Amino acid sequence: MDNFVSFVNHLLTYEKQRGLINSKNPEFINKPFRFNISGDVMINLSKKVINIFKQEKNMLELSVPINLFGDIHGQYLDMVRFLKMTGLPPNQKFLFLGDYVDRGPNSIEVVALLFAMKILYPDKVFILRGNHECPDVNKGYGFYDECIQRFSQGTNQNLGLKVFNSINKALCAIPIAALIDKKVFCTHGGLSPNLRNIQDINKINRFSKIPDSGPLCDLLWADPDSNSDGWSHSQRGVSYTFNEKVLDEFMTNNNIELVCRAHQLVNNGYQFFNNNKLITLFSAPNYCGSCGNDGAVMKIDENFQCSFLIIKPVNKKN
Repeated sequence: MDNFVSFVNHLLTYEKQRGLINSKNPEFINKPFRFNISGDVMINLSKKVINIFKQEKNMLELSVPINLFGDIHGQYLDMVRFLKMTGLPPNQKFLFLGDYVDRGPNSIEVVALLFAMKILYPDKVFILRGNHECPDVNKGYGFYDECIQRFSQGTNQNLGLKVFNSINKALCAIPIAALIDKKVFCTHGGLSPNLRNIQDINKINRFSKIPDSGPLCDLLWADPDSNSDGWSHSQRGVSYTFNEKVLDEFMTNNNIELVCRAHQLVNNGYQFFNNNKLITLFSAPNYCGSCGNDGAVMKIDENFQCSFLIIKPVNKKN
């Protein structure tokens, strides 16, 4: 485990290392900085962490206090900045709500740190699956290209594909929901018309690609929408939107006080819905280097008080 501690500590020096490189080479300032992580390391991390994921239920049962992250999308620098604000495991507990890869330049670093922290602190770091944790999705939105660029060099042209497949095998084993002290229901996307009782989540076969329909698809793809008529087909072309009435019925049926999810860009980094009964978290500030949004992480303390850590966009033009 000492090797994992050293590896995590090295990954957490990202901001310092990036600053040193940029100070010596100003022409690199607007280019992505990446650690030299070997493909074999990523494959071994994936093989080790998948055994931990497989031991966990589809719906994790957690307790406060806890820190919740929304979408990260390969924005590793912002992830490290948030971790400096929250503090680190084992002194802090974390729940990550999905969408770790694609879009941003450092999906490998995000996955490496998450997997290593999960291996080191399996009872302090909890990871949920997002809709981008599926090879059918992340092959087309940046993660596959990053794997090929970083690992398929020189004599081993197939290594990038091996890394991509190995990581995705682990990503497809990640739990899909969490229940915090039986009061706060967490998932990446939203609710499902095929899921009335949250205990039925544990009956789902999650060890697969995300199907085109059904409760697994909806948990990872659905969105709240005040304008929807109960359940409406989503403009995403996948799953549904659900309105306040649907949310109220779900919360009453399952004795839930708050639903926490990610999946959508929100300008302030967090956004409430239906009189504070649901919250959307988004932890990737200035998403894609151009959206100008804030990023947020939510802390729930031992008294169930919620507070937010905010990162403002550093450079909206980037």
